[in-house]
Amino acid sequence: MTDDRIEREIVIAAAPEKVWPLVAEPGFWVTGDEGPRGAQAEEGQLLVARNSAHGEYPMRVEKVDPPRYLAYRWVSAFPGEELREDNSTLVEFTLTPEGDGTRLRVVESGFAALPTPEDNRRNVIKDHTGGWEQCLAALTARAA
Repeated sequence: MTDDRIEREIVIAAAPEKVWPLVAEPGFWVTGDEGPRGAQAEEGQLLVARNSAHGEYPMRVEKVDPPRYLAYRWVSAFPGEELREDNSTLVEFTLTPEGDGTRLRVVESGFAALPTPEDNRRNVIKDHTGGWEQCLAALTARAA
């Protein structure tokens, strides 16, 4: 991790074709169990991911290349604000077959450009770093 990005990888004991539908649920990492199950991201789609504890997060699906790559832009540090390039981060998921499983890599980038004081930026990065750990563990459990 740098001051601009968080990178995480995990190997999931399921084929990419089984992991892909889980990753392609729009905003699954924000909504947790509150999100719509079975919905699939569509390139250019605008949506709001809702989390009862943390608020609403506008997002846009940037690129969809099933079952290998998916990118979202979201208002991660400013819940409820309208999505703009200067207040959002990019989340990229890359799925790669590995044996009988899938290597899932997530990269969230763009923190350095967020219009917020440095102490808040550090807090956002710290929160998201822990959040990705929890999210990937939950995703692994769902894929099992």
